[in-house]
Amino acid sequence: MPLQNFQYDTIMREYSRKQAENRRLLEAHRQEAYDRIPRLREIDSEVASLSAAKARSMINGLDRSLEDLKAAISLLAQEREALLALNGYPSDYLEMHYTCSHCQDTGYIGSKKCSCFHRAEIQLLYTQSNLNEILKKENFDHFSFDYYSATIDASTGLSALEAAQRAYQTARDFVSSFDQDPRSLLIYGNTGVGKTFLSHCIAHDLLESSHSVLYFSAFDLFDMLARNTFSGDSTGKDNDLVYDCDLLIIDDLGTELTNSFVSSQLFLCVNERIMRHRSTIISTNLELGEIQNVYSERTFSRICNNYIILKLTGEDIRMKKNYLGGK
Repeated sequence: MPLQNFQYDTIMREYSRKQAENRRLLEAHRQEAYDRIPRLREIDSEVASLSAAKARSMINGLDRSLEDLKAAISLLAQEREALLALNGYPSDYLEMHYTCSHCQDTGYIGSKKCSCFHRAEIQLLYTQSNLNEILKKENFDHFSFDYYSATIDASTGLSALEAAQRAYQTARDFVSSFDQDPRSLLIYGNTGVGKTFLSHCIAHDLLESSHSVLYFSAFDLFDMLARNTFSGDSTGKDNDLVYDCDLLIIDDLGTELTNSFVSSQLFLCVNERIMRHRSTIISTNLELGEIQNVYSERTFSRICNNYIILKLTGEDIRMKKNYLGGK
């Protein structure tokens, strides 16, 4: 899922805007503080001169001179901080402030994309797709138990309503404890019982709290992984988001054309994200035994040992909504 050039440029323009805003704010702070406390301007000028002298001493190997310069700069820094505090300013008032302290609003740490870039990348892709509009309608505020029957399902010992209530509470807990206790979910059940809707509820809340959430249908995920693997141009970086985003949602597992490549990629994805302590949600119409048969025992074992497994039952909610005129 690599960005197109115009999408990359859009993100980098936003970083440039943030940097310009940071510089403007710092300059405004300096002007205000200098006007109110003229000594601060003198201190900063002296520090600049001493720093230049310090650099020359380092080049010339003058160790004693270097220590004297360090001591002088330290004393000026203490005086600067004391003047700021005396006049009601925080100690970092004349320092550059960043939206992201890790990359200092450049988007990169060295040659590697910062986590804030990954979030911006995902948010842009969502904004330019229709998922943002979907999440406005499919979230916890719009989750309804009205479509679930109270009749006991013999296969689970629960009614569809009880299963939905349990899944709903698990999803709520999943979000509330996401940063402290990252988990993964396998949600399975028949078509139209609310699996994708519940995944969207979780995605909505985590995106609102600035987490990186990546959503794929199973078909699209394996199609992208195949293109990255067999294109000959991939360096593996295109898959970083899949393995390292805060939450990966794989929707409708089992609808893709399954083969040995798909099976191996699913294991790699599941296993890699477990090793990185990243959360994953998988939804599927397949029964548990079918998952084991289709995708291998080792994949099924990793899921069973590391995922919370939820089963939703009941009638097709989409059909019910259509019958009721979309209500």
